Amino acid sequence: MGQDHIRYDILAQDALRGVIRKVLAEVAATGRLPGDHHFFITFLTGAPGVRISQHLKAKYAEQMTIVIQHQFWDLKVTDSQFEVGLSFSDTPEKLVIPFNAIRGFYDPSVNFELEFDVPLVEEEETPAEVTAYPLAATERTEESGDDKGDGEKKQGSVVSLDAFRKKQ
Repeated sequence: MGQDHIRYDILAQDALRGVIRKVLAEVAATGRLPGDHHFFITFLTGAPGVRISQHLKAKYAEQMTIVIQHQFWDLKVTDSQFEVGLSFSDTPEKLVIPFNAIRGFYDPSVNFELEFDVPLVEEEETPAEVTAYPLAATERTEESGDDKGDGEKKQGSVVSLDAFRKKQ
């Protein structure tokens, strides 16, 4: 197989991050989530451009999952990042999260998930891979920014984009 000079992996990852950007921009424009939609967003806390309080950084040294559902405010979306206000144990926090720091996006109301292979800050840079999960979620426990306190487990099958690549 020849060398990919176009870098389809990066183009696909950017396109899928555009889905998250568009969805969050719609929510920011209307000020509310449509229907039963809500989002679990997992991101690397040490990624370049991430801004969270020292308290949250100490608690979530590598990655964190937030929930955008009932209690959020000041959602602002740009081409490269979003910022949002959330409450953690009755303490208001402002988070700034670049789209490149996102490892996962999940909307349980329609069972839609995107997962990105973003290397941890200490890891060596490797080509990014993207796996789309439009119909199922991987098993995991979520940390929530909505103060529910109850972790939620999601289970399902995994579909990799590798299955759709042309074999040569």
